[in-house]
Amino acid sequence: MLWGSMITGRKRIAGSLIGGIEETQEMLDFCGKHKIVSDVEMIDIQNINKAYDQLIKADMKYRFVIAMKSLKDS
Repeated sequence: MLWGSMITGRKRIAGSLIGGIEETQEMLDFCGKHKIVSDVEMIDIQNINKAYDQLIKADMKYRFVIAMKSLKDS
């Protein structure tokens, strides 16, 4: 049985619905050409728990983006 061997062999099957690198680049090029942007809220990594709490409560307006500079400061 395929599933049994996968479970006991600790293997996983994963995929992505967003496409590969080429498709992602095409989407970014399209967005750049048509000035399509997203609204984001930049947060420091130190505030990740607060952001997660907001996510759980559905109390957020924008997509959270972690400021990479804050990783060095932690």
